[in-house]
Amino acid sequence: MKRKSELVRRHGAVTRVTHWLNALCFGVLLASGLQIFNAWPSLYWGQVGADTDPAWLTIGAAGSDADLRGFVRAGALALPTTGVLGVSRVDGQPAARAFPAWATLPAHQDLAAGRRWHLFFAWCLAINGALYLAWSLASGHLRRDLLPTRAQLAPRHLWREVVDHARLRFAKGDEARRYNALQKLSYLGVIVVLLPAMVLTGLTMSPGADAAAPWLLDLFGGRQSARSIHFIAATLLVLFVLVHLAMVLLSGVWNNLRSMITGRYAIEESEPIP
Repeated sequence: MKRKSELVRRHGAVTRVTHWLNALCFGVLLASGLQIFNAWPSLYWGQVGADTDPAWLTIGAAGSDADLRGFVRAGALALPTTGVLGVSRVDGQPAARAFPAWATLPAHQDLAAGRRWHLFFAWCLAINGALYLAWSLASGHLRRDLLPTRAQLAPRHLWREVVDHARLRFAKGDEARRYNALQKLSYLGVIVVLLPAMVLTGLTMSPGADAAAPWLLDLFGGRQSARSIHFIAATLLVLFVLVHLAMVLLSGVWNNLRSMITGRYAIEESEPIP
């Protein structure tokens, strides 16, 4: 049965502009954050972190200069990662480096430059996010489009959406006019949990911010705990972006891109064309 499509308005101008600014900021923050992590590729819990303190996560290298082998150690579990993490080639020679040069900003090891990139775009992301949240509250976008209804939160409904996504069954007709429950929950998780956690833990790692707001250290249990939470939240954001991109590719690249550029989204109607 042939179907006709209808262009509907799905994303407002503020949503589209802040979305692309977020994408730019997140890309720079990720690359510069990996540069910063490379300067001390171990994570700890508590107030301090030094050579004698046990790290819960380390990305490192072992062996001689001619035979470096990369590894990732989480607690007592160690996995070899040569050629991916821990060791990468610099000027044709193996070098100890948690994340490879192509993934960091700048590509060469430069902690000061990485911090400058990271702090500038962190403030850009925070301001952009604050403006989006203020607009969402004032316009009713948050309540109208992102808060799931009671029916959507029913376990049976959520399970059906999980199964539909696993089978790549995407919404058609009237259901495609609005976000489904999984989209709403994931977007809310990013907006009200992950991004605020990133901002607050980032401030906690700053001695200047700690002096102005010492309660941050108590909130996160120390600067090293804040660094670990920052890394975990960043990892969850990367996973969110990867799933988001996969859904964009699988559900229709051009249709999704058009909706985030022009605001118009094509939905298929179920009526047959005469």
